[in-house]
Amino acid sequence: MTKEWNDAVANIDIDQLNVITLRTLAMDMVQKANSGHPGAPMGCAAMAHVLWSRHMKLAPNHIGWSNRDRFVLSNGHASSLLYALLHLNGYPVGLDDIKQFRQLGSITPGHPENHVTPGIDTTTGPLGQGIANAVGFALAESHLAARYNKPGHNIVDHYTYAICGDGCLMEGISAEAASLAGHWKLSKLVVLYDNNHITIDGTTDVSFTEDVPARFKAHGWNVIIVEDGTDLTAIDNAIKAAKSQHEKPTLISVRNHIGFGSPHMQDTSKVHGSPLGPDEIKLTKAVYGWPEDAQFFVPDRVAASRAERVAKHDAAYDAWKADFDAYAKEYPELAAEFERRMSGKLPADWDKVPAFEAGKPMATRAAGGKVLNALHANLPELMGGSADLHESNKTYVKASGDYSKDNRAGRNLFFGIREHAMASIVNAMALYGGFIPYGATFLVFSDYMRHCIRLGALEKAHAFWVWTHDSIGVGEDGPTHQPIEHFASLRAIPDFVFIRPNDANETLEAFKFAVASDRPVGLALSRQNCQTLDRTVYASAENLRKGAYTLIGDDNPEFILLASGSEVDIAIDAYNQLKAQGKRGRVVSVPAHRLFLEQSAEYRESVLPKSVKNRVAIEAACEMSWEKLIGDEGKFIGMSTYGASAPADLLYKKFGITAENVVKAVLG
Repeated sequence: MTKEWNDAVANIDIDQLNVITLRTLAMDMVQKANSGHPGAPMGCAAMAHVLWSRHMKLAPNHIGWSNRDRFVLSNGHASSLLYALLHLNGYPVGLDDIKQFRQLGSITPGHPENHVTPGIDTTTGPLGQGIANAVGFALAESHLAARYNKPGHNIVDHYTYAICGDGCLMEGISAEAASLAGHWKLSKLVVLYDNNHITIDGTTDVSFTEDVPARFKAHGWNVIIVEDGTDLTAIDNAIKAAKSQHEKPTLISVRNHIGFGSPHMQDTSKVHGSPLGPDEIKLTKAVYGWPEDAQFFVPDRVAASRAERVAKHDAAYDAWKADFDAYAKEYPELAAEFERRMSGKLPADWDKVPAFEAGKPMATRAAGGKVLNALHANLPELMGGSADLHESNKTYVKASGDYSKDNRAGRNLFFGIREHAMASIVNAMALYGGFIPYGATFLVFSDYMRHCIRLGALEKAHAFWVWTHDSIGVGEDGPTHQPIEHFASLRAIPDFVFIRPNDANETLEAFKFAVASDRPVGLALSRQNCQTLDRTVYASAENLRKGAYTLIGDDNPEFILLASGSEVDIAIDAYNQLKAQGKRGRVVSVPAHRLFLEQSAEYRESVLPKSVKNRVAIEAACEMSWEKLIGDEGKFIGMSTYGASAPADLLYKKFGITAENVVKAVLG
């Protein structure tokens, strides 16, 4: 049958042959899985083929090559298109993998996952995230180019491309990210907009009638219109025009037709998220001039064109490698630093930061700022910023310069009041490689970031977050700014480490852990002062990496007090009062629940002996997430309501988070 099928398509132009192969593979994938989204791949296939075959610098034989172009499928539900593109461009995604689309254990899951499928740069699916990821990739490229490129040696020189749909542009994150990209003038960012006029609920007339080109022009973008999404020459010329200017990011609005070629389903919402069905697939393949009974068919001429493209990409890699070798001879220190950064290795003695002197009270946000400044001097890969709260978050690093369109080498980022886009951009910087990026805001505003935090944990993006004003200790700003349920919510995210240090030295250790971790980390830091503990009396702050540890106390305690952050001071006060009454106990600092629960059973027993039922946890937040640590007979002193507007010390008294109440709870 294969010969007959090849004969049947012998007269189709090679570009059209590639486009139709993309469409039919996507249709067949969704039909076999009886699940998926065939419409967007069928509509986007032409522009995707032009982009991947004529413009993108790929690395199928050198996956991970730092100077490859980055690609983001923001409308990740069109994943069957991406898997077909990877297959037709030489990546290790075979036809057998494609036939296992959306099946358990396959490398072709329902939405693109960077840690599952070779050749995918970022995990997408939640609409709008991909556009912000693309901004992060373009930002990363521009910064590394400014730091490492030298005359005659452009070792960082590539584009970031994205495909997005109407849904991506409806999400608010797209406006935040587009605004930043225009402000930063990220001219090596090109977004192709699948303008197909259809959403799940029907045509875009029901909910989305804004002038998208005008909006992006207002954001400072170059905008190009392609009236016919099947016109390969027009698409090619649009991408060339985008690359020819060096002042603005570019949006190419392409008028596509969802479910292109389907006689009964094109331009309808029916083809968005359901298989076409066997009969409609046959009719559609007939429209394409394709053998109606051919399934997962890749014509011989398409396979041959794939080999030609792979050879082209290999040649580009070889040329870059030769240039990098010459660069390394001329600039050996820069080359070594670049290679170290891209490998993810940390330099020697990066963590040699002096400990804080005991006795001087200090807000953990203030300690965090001092630590961040010290680490910046040792780690050029540290780069990040705040959502318009540098002064409050203490994240501004004076010696590192400000990133801008005029100073791409600066390492302080000003995200403005755009927490959602900030989080997605930072994730992308982490995925790009060569960075340990961070973002900052008040902890209560982590709600704006939450989906990005979750996605970053899923895709193993090594970033960290500096969240200050971590409790009712915010004080007069009141309940709108006082996080209550946030600790529990963030602790619940798999593969995410939430840390709330108790003093300046635990804060130091928390930052060091965040830098060295292979998981994303959130640091919750206080506005109010905490005692800087004398670590000759209390256990070493290095124990933070165990998640919980005995800070002070007896070997065979009658009671155990557990606390995090600023409430550790309350626990110590209560412990001393109880000790004066002849009671044996201990204080356990619990900066990171997840890390403690990952320790051995023996270690957990040594800190929290099962025999000690009289346990009291103290935290200025809701009780959820403490249950495993305090047990059925334990007590919790914290918040069960929203906070209030008043000075912090009055709030702790109002809500009963005091040493006196802890003592009463222990004594029963």
